[in-house]
Amino acid sequence: MYSALDDKGKQVSKTINYGIIGCGMMGQEHIRNIALLDNAQVRAVFEPDADMALEVSTLVPDALLVPSLEDLLNVQDLDCLLIVSPNHLHAEQLHEIARIRPLPLLVEKPLFTDPADTDRMLTLRDTYPAPIWVAMEYRYMPPIAAFLDASLNATGGIKMLTVREHRFPFLKKVGDWNRFNKNTGGTFVEKCCHFFDLMRLALGSEPVRVMASGAQNVNHLDEAYHGETPDILDNGYVIVDFANGARAMLELCMFAEGAKYQEEISAVGPAGKIEAFVPGPGRFWPDHLGDAPTPKLIESPRSPKGPITREIPVDPELLEAGDHNGSTFYQHQRFLELVRGETDLPEVSMLDGWAAVVMGQAAQQSALTGQAIDLHIEQGAVRPRASA
Repeated sequence: MYSALDDKGKQVSKTINYGIIGCGMMGQEHIRNIALLDNAQVRAVFEPDADMALEVSTLVPDALLVPSLEDLLNVQDLDCLLIVSPNHLHAEQLHEIARIRPLPLLVEKPLFTDPADTDRMLTLRDTYPAPIWVAMEYRYMPPIAAFLDASLNATGGIKMLTVREHRFPFLKKVGDWNRFNKNTGGTFVEKCCHFFDLMRLALGSEPVRVMASGAQNVNHLDEAYHGETPDILDNGYVIVDFANGARAMLELCMFAEGAKYQEEISAVGPAGKIEAFVPGPGRFWPDHLGDAPTPKLIESPRSPKGPITREIPVDPELLEAGDHNGSTFYQHQRFLELVRGETDLPEVSMLDGWAAVVMGQAAQQSALTGQAIDLHIEQGAVRPRASA
């Protein structure tokens, strides 16, 4: 289905046609990266905001712009779908796609935002007839991918994992949807589900307890939208205990854009320590400071002592295409292998996306109540443990 013969009779890959739902800032990053892929193109777009639709028409002038999700699903030659709409729309759009035309699907994080959607998502996972891949771009950043590949040997088995993100405030989005917990799921869901995903991946275990403290101390306090003041957290700490005895910590600050590196990730075990240093988007790096920092990896064995540093450069063309250190491109490469049938299962499953959301929701609840939140596995999904 996804190959053809060229004029010399050689088998070549068929061009994969994407249908895209939502083309704001992140949607346009996806479009720029799809343009760099071999044998892939944006065939049709549903973007209800007129200004965003105009921008998209300049990026992909040959793509169809359609007025509704149903119209998008009626474009007959689509091979896969990409959801990049505001967070709170994901769950309903997933179910609409399942009802009308369940194509292979890449859905941006977070998978869902409302705890009330938990059982519906479980049903979707068990009944959707095509693959669903949750977009966790951070896994595919070259410095973080190198960190994940080397962490077991470098540490001898991770016992402590720390993620620090010191970055800029939330950017302005269409309709200012990202200023409110009711739309985002809360900062620990919207922004930090990436890091909870990395914790599970690096530790190879499931979370059993989440403890968090967070606040809105600096950002958006002087803003108002339709009479409402934004309520999203701009800093916090989260500690997560895992079933295998390891623990992880997140430190988030969203008023620290002056930092050299946006993410610093460290893992420590009986054999040593490994660290990844990841700069933020190059477009935010001040010109007067010269070139933006290069990502790096540092391994620090206990014996013999002595840090080993190596740079992990990212292709400049990929840096130009988006804000995530090339990860969006590499993610699409792997997703296309799945769409073409070259691999059988998504690398980031619905369980992965689900667990990251539930960990974020538990952190939101813990920060609000001051209580630790216990988690457990039930029906193949991570869930909060009911109070006694």
